[in-house]
Amino acid sequence: AFCALLTRMGLSEVFWHHKYWLPPGATWEDMKDSADTHYPQPQDLLLCIPGALLLIIVRLLFERTVALPLGRRLGVRDKLRPKVHPNATLEGFYVLLGRRPKEGDLISVAKQSDLPVKEVETWFRHRRAQDRPRLTKKFCEASWRFTFYFTSFFSGLALLCDKPWFWDHTVCWLKFPQQPLPSSSGWFYLLELSFYCSLVATLPFDVKRKDFKEQIIHHIATITLILVSYCANLTRFGMIVMLVHDASDYILELAKMLHYLKWQRLCKAVFIVFAGVFIISRLVIFPLTTYYYFVTKFQLFLIICLIHTFLMILQLLHIFWSYLIILMIFNVILRGEKSKDARSDTEESDRSEAEDPAKTQ
Repeated sequence: AFCALLTRMGLSEVFWHHKYWLPPGATWEDMKDSADTHYPQPQDLLLCIPGALLLIIVRLLFERTVALPLGRRLGVRDKLRPKVHPNATLEGFYVLLGRRPKEGDLISVAKQSDLPVKEVETWFRHRRAQDRPRLTKKFCEASWRFTFYFTSFFSGLALLCDKPWFWDHTVCWLKFPQQPLPSSSGWFYLLELSFYCSLVATLPFDVKRKDFKEQIIHHIATITLILVSYCANLTRFGMIVMLVHDASDYILELAKMLHYLKWQRLCKAVFIVFAGVFIISRLVIFPLTTYYYFVTKFQLFLIICLIHTFLMILQLLHIFWSYLIILMIFNVILRGEKSKDARSDTEESDRSEAEDPAKTQ
């Protein structure tokens, strides 16, 4: 046990060696706390675990006591869905082998259950309908995310608007890494990290969309960037990146809420605003200013290379989602087509319903 402890201690020293985390010539001694100066400490991030749990509890309370009553008052109602008769054979196939059996499987399972093929086909269609997320659930999720993103964005804007490095990104690297961390910035970082950890924890229970894999990649990249940038004291740059990404999120969630309320004209108007903000912030401001200064003004070392990698992953996701957004605007809003959205829920109804552009994200 003692040898194992020494091994772990040795690996820890190697992992946290300053040559990996800090620019050449800087050491952890340059970032020691004093009575009036505080620097980021990796152990601070452990608070994201209780923070994520707290946010999940707050979300549950918010959805039940605020979002659900609000949605019902505004007219959000779940459609009645046909119930299926219990059938162990069909249920076993549905759970273990597939929700959409092929024609040969339908014939086989119909023989096993001693039912007509048409009746079996209807059973599977109704069973899939039972598993589709209900409208009230979607509205509650969108309401929670709107509330968080709105609060996060404008809180971050209030924290940064008087900082010189917010307006002049070159100041982000001034005297780095000896840049004290304001307590407000530390709490903002912890809040963002806790929120994304809570999203990962609730992914299996949230409305699942067709870009589920992309969402997982996005969350992993975001959490990694927050963790690494905090430990390397790149919090100035990190806060700007988070603010740029939060700029459009609350507008999207508002568009979703309007869609679920069936306020389609207002929904489309808000979605167009979202599309403009998303494309400007993520395809113009982020790569051409924020990321540009990070690439050109900062010398390379290991952690910077890691951050480069994950920022590029995020940028590729931005391009992918921008393509979907532009496609939806062109097809649904400009041409008026009833096209299925590439990011709509995975639990689609068997009869395609008119999709709204607010479901593209």
